[in-house]
Amino acid sequence: MAKPRSTWRCQQCGHTEPRWVGRCSECGEFGTFTEEAPAASAPGPSSVAGIARPVTALADVAIADELRFSTGIRELDTVLGGGLVRGSVVLIGGEPGIGKSTLLLQAAGSLGARGVDVLYVCGEESVQQVRSRADRVGASTGISLLPEVDASVVEATVLAERPSVVIVDSIQTLFDPGLDGVPGSVGQVRATAARLVRLAKSHDVTVIVVGHVTKEGSIAGPRVLEHVVDTVLYFEGDADHTFRIVRAAKNRFGSVAEVGIFEMSAAGLAEVSQPSSALLAGRDGSVSGSVVMATMEGSRCLLVEVQALVTPSYLQMPRRLSVGIDTARVLQTLAILERRAGIALGSHDVYVSVAGGVRVSEPAVDLPLALAIASAYKDRPVGTATAAFGELGLTGDVRGVPHVEPRIREVGRMGFSEVLVPQGARATTTPLTVSAVATLAQAVHATLG
Repeated sequence: MAKPRSTWRCQQCGHTEPRWVGRCSECGEFGTFTEEAPAASAPGPSSVAGIARPVTALADVAIADELRFSTGIRELDTVLGGGLVRGSVVLIGGEPGIGKSTLLLQAAGSLGARGVDVLYVCGEESVQQVRSRADRVGASTGISLLPEVDASVVEATVLAERPSVVIVDSIQTLFDPGLDGVPGSVGQVRATAARLVRLAKSHDVTVIVVGHVTKEGSIAGPRVLEHVVDTVLYFEGDADHTFRIVRAAKNRFGSVAEVGIFEMSAAGLAEVSQPSSALLAGRDGSVSGSVVMATMEGSRCLLVEVQALVTPSYLQMPRRLSVGIDTARVLQTLAILERRAGIALGSHDVYVSVAGGVRVSEPAVDLPLALAIASAYKDRPVGTATAAFGELGLTGDVRGVPHVEPRIREVGRMGFSEVLVPQGARATTTPLTVSAVATLAQAVHATLG
């Protein structure tokens, strides 16, 4: 009988190879393969414990009256699609220290205060550390702590205590005693996640799992779990900024277009009721290189400040640095500016940033980005009362974008007097001056002369 051989698994994407290789052929990362022992299998045919009775008609499936329940945090409920779903598994991913545990502890405190049984599995911190953080955020009511990293013990505790919500912080600390490998490896993460999913589905328990993501990819992050969980939420933002954005990357029970906006404070994460005002706080519109953009995040419109700095370069290859906007989009905008608007930037360093740590990925950022760069190059401010949005084509034309009405409405609500929109964009009666521009050259001439 052939001896079972061990396999090598990439800790970044989960790809397996029969032997060690230096670079993963799937994700392209170097030095991420670790050896995994073969799974032990009992000899002989497998036995079936029981046969489940099939449901013959979809209409026969009973649905609980209260399928969803609120976390008590409005912004988090918005991202989840209206609240937590009973029997679902939610994964919250993000870099260490960005606020995942703080937000979940606040949600646990809110649920516990309303009589919902919450079991908090703290595998990374001691119970004293969790209590200290709970006191700081005001969430020390109705939460049961379980300092455990053995997945079998966690499962037995849930079956004995029957909580409504289980929070696991984090999945990288859990391990399955029946599987080889250190906690945090791809095999262990998948095995423990599968046990949590079976527990949630078979016993109608809502499970929230924390997953860490590191730039080096040395431990398994949420990407290897996205296929088994119901909802995937990502924390965005910089630890050096106060604002945090929670975005849904997958949601079987709601939309993935919604976002939640929070502000980090000494008392935890606070909901931002007026995000546009908070993001534009401290803006000086009299300085060149600053343009306000109306961007859509889900069903809401936010006003963000796009900043640019253009300086003469003393290098053979001028710098092109971007924060909050994709670098490829910045390079394309620079090419359009030079070719279609006559602004030569080949001998200048260009720095671009979105104030507040917000990341903008939609094409509507093209026009305000180009205007900010042109303003910085000419050292002429666009103005404190002007906003813009629109996509740029390679021919220099300004193309239409969706959700024109809510963008214009938000610009007017924030006290701006003029907004630059693509040619042909329709708007109802508004006190704003809606200036439609057909080309980038026309927009540059209208704002900067």
